Amino acid sequence: MTGSPKVTFTPMTRAVAGLGFTQIVGWGTTFLMPSVLGRHIQDDLGMPTELVYAGITVLFAVGAFLAPRVGRRIDRTGPRLLMTAGSIVYALSLLATALSQGPVVYLLSWAGMGVASTLALSVPSSIAMAQIAGSRARQGISMLTIIGGFASTAFWPLSSALDVWVGWRVTVMIYAAVHLLACAPIHFFLLPKEAPTLPQGPGSGATGGGVPAEIRPQVYRLLSISLCFGAFVFTGMIVYMIEILRALGHPAASAVFLGSMVGPAQVGIRAFELLFGHRYSIMNSAIFGSVLLPLCLIGALAGGSNFTIAFVCMLAYGMSNGLKAVQRSTLPLALFGRGQFGTYMGRLALPQGIVSAAAPVVLATVLDHFGAAGVLWLNLVFGTISLVTMVMVARMAHFIR
Repeated sequence: MTGSPKVTFTPMTRAVAGLGFTQIVGWGTTFLMPSVLGRHIQDDLGMPTELVYAGITVLFAVGAFLAPRVGRRIDRTGPRLLMTAGSIVYALSLLATALSQGPVVYLLSWAGMGVASTLALSVPSSIAMAQIAGSRARQGISMLTIIGGFASTAFWPLSSALDVWVGWRVTVMIYAAVHLLACAPIHFFLLPKEAPTLPQGPGSGATGGGVPAEIRPQVYRLLSISLCFGAFVFTGMIVYMIEILRALGHPAASAVFLGSMVGPAQVGIRAFELLFGHRYSIMNSAIFGSVLLPLCLIGALAGGSNFTIAFVCMLAYGMSNGLKAVQRSTLPLALFGRGQFGTYMGRLALPQGIVSAAAPVVLATVLDHFGAAGVLWLNLVFGTISLVTMVMVARMAHFIR
C-alpha cells in the first residue's frame, strides 16, 4: 500500500505564506484602520477629521525618509532582524495610539508606524522575497501583491466587528498584540539570517543583472518619475473615489458599488500576471498598465456620469493600479538586478512616499476649488507623464524580460 505523497514547502512557499500574512496585518492595522475607526477616534479625542487622517500622511512621510537607508541595510545584512524590529515597533506604536488622549501622542504614534512600515511592510518584504526566491522573484512578488490586495477585505469587516464589540481602543490593542505575538515571530523564524552572497557592482553578470552601468542613472531617474506621478494618482484618487463618483452624478449606492470594483480588478490582473507573466516581457506589462491609467481618466472626463462607462473606467483604474503595485518591485529587480535591489528599492521609495503623503492634501484642495473635473484633469496630466516616462524606460531597456 503506497503512502500519501509528502507535501513539501519550499523556502519561497513559506515566505509567501508568512510575508503575505504580515502584509495583510500591516496594511489592515495602519493605512486602512482610520477608514473604519476614524469616526470614533475623532469623537473620542475631540479632533477634526483632517487631523485623524493626517496620521496617514505622517506615516508616508516618515517612511519615505527612512526607506533608502533601510533598503541599503537589507542588501547588506538581510531582512530578518529589521523586519522583526519593525513588528515590535508596530506593536508599541499601536499601543500608543490606543492610549492617546490628544493629537500630539496620536500623531507621534503614526510617526512610529511610519518607522515600522519602512522596516516591515511592502519594500522590505519585496526585498526579502527577491533574496529568498532568486530567479522566481517576479512570481513570488506577484503572489505577495495578490495576498496584500485582500487587506481591506479582511480588516474592514474585522475592525467594524471589533469596534462594536470592544471599542476602538481595545481593537487597536488587539492589533498591537497580533504584531508582537504573530508577525514578529514569523519574521524572526521564517526569514534568512543573512543576505545572499551576490555581486554588488553594476554589470555583475546574471546575478547582478539589469541595464548596463552607463545608462543606469538615467533609467533610474526616468523610472522614479514614472512611479512618482503614478503614485500621486493612485494614492490621491482612492481616498476621494466615492466623492468623485458622486460628483459625476452617481447616487451614493452606485458610487460605492463602482468604487468597490477597483479591488477585484486589482486582484484579477495580479493573478493574471502571476499565471502568465512569464510569457511576456515585464516592460510590456509596465507599458500596458501605464496606458490604462490615462485611458480610464479620459473616459471619466468624457462620459463618467454614464454608469457603464464609469464601470469600465473603474475596472481599468483597478487593473492599472494592480499592475503598478507589482511593477514597483519587479521593475527595479529587472532593471538593476538582485545585487543592489534593496538599495534601489529604498531610493525609489523616498520620492514616492513624499508624493503619496502630499497627494490627499493636494487633491482635497483641487476638489474644493475646481470640483471632480479639476481632480480628473490634474490626474490625467500626471498619468500621461507617468506613461511617457515609462515608454522612455522601455526604449532604453528593450532587452529586459
